Amino acid sequence: MELHELIQSLKTDEGGKIVMVVSDGIGGLPLQPGGLTELEAASTPNLDALAARGVCGMSLPILPGITPGSGPGHLGLFGYDPLVFQIGRGVLEAAGIAFPVGPNDVCMRCNFCTIDADGNITDRRAGRIPTEESVEVVKTLKAIEISGVEVFVEPVKEHRFVVVFRGEGLGGSVADTDPQKCGVKPLDPIATDPDSEKTARIAKEFFEKALVILKNQPKANCLTMRGFAKKPSLPSYKELYGLNAAAIAVYPMYKGLASLVGMDLVGQPANLQEEVEVLKNNWDKYDFFFLHWKYTDSRGEDGDFEAKKAMVEELDKVMPDIEALLGKDDVLVVTGDHSTPAKMASHSFHPVPTVIVAENARIDSCQKFGETEANNFGGLGHFQAQHLMSLAMAHANRLGKYGA
Repeated sequence: MELHELIQSLKTDEGGKIVMVVSDGIGGLPLQPGGLTELEAASTPNLDALAARGVCGMSLPILPGITPGSGPGHLGLFGYDPLVFQIGRGVLEAAGIAFPVGPNDVCMRCNFCTIDADGNITDRRAGRIPTEESVEVVKTLKAIEISGVEVFVEPVKEHRFVVVFRGEGLGGSVADTDPQKCGVKPLDPIATDPDSEKTARIAKEFFEKALVILKNQPKANCLTMRGFAKKPSLPSYKELYGLNAAAIAVYPMYKGLASLVGMDLVGQPANLQEEVEVLKNNWDKYDFFFLHWKYTDSRGEDGDFEAKKAMVEELDKVMPDIEALLGKDDVLVVTGDHSTPAKMASHSFHPVPTVIVAENARIDSCQKFGETEANNFGGLGHFQAQHLMSLAMAHANRLGKYGA
């Protein structure tokens, strides 16, 4: 019996609510050996108080040593084995802006970038061009036509946008064109299986036509393509866990992932405080809430230790408002989808500190919420993220006994 079959056989219709607060990329590293991580250096009295009366551990997003993307990282938190259930970044972005992805569609998440006169990338995110500017640039790309397919180009947020190719005979297995570094040219889109050769050719044609249109842009004069994908089939939260689930997020990609696993997208928050207000306003309507905080990840990717620390402190400030909603059987989980150390300025393979606060939690010795305490004293130990939902369900008294 695999994990989902087991949970379906044990789930109950009663029990407490579950709130999963995901601080994207919250795990980090000290800048110097023996120093503090961004989380440990931050002033977090509220998160520390949760750690002291909860149970902590270190979550492995996929497997030891494997660095996850945001999609696999969140799938694991939602209880789906990311090695079995794979969702491409393009589909996530498209779903996040409510684009109607069809069976003949291949989606990709694109970034505007800046190139120099030699065609080498000087800024992979075009200076994080503001959304209102990006929208206008995206409009210019809507003029691109390619024989044999429909082409859709839609803005997302800041430097991000979505491109969708719709037509027969398109595969989703095409390598990213983002080289993940500056000083080199964007890569060619290369098919990684025979069924995707047509898609790769179309992507190459789209890129070449886009370059002509973008050549006079001051920042967004080029683009990279990531996460080519077709729409997968996933069992919903209701089917798996018997939960009415809601997602509260600002960034479209995370809304997209939540919608693909059957969560309702509630509210249109623009910041963390507004997310908490949406949580309060919908408290009586749902059994499970996913609340996403993006900027710990963004500042880590920028390599800005102090800014990431400040984003952790922003999260800490709203925790009392979230905790105040909890009843006797309710469960609060605070975790991340992966680590993004400012020292590395990228996602990393490092485990992620996690705390579960519940009436029936077995309290451990952790007095602070951070990597060192969770690693050394956490009662949950090191566990795979795909088991976090069963832990949350059990702490909420939503799983029955297995066997006689």
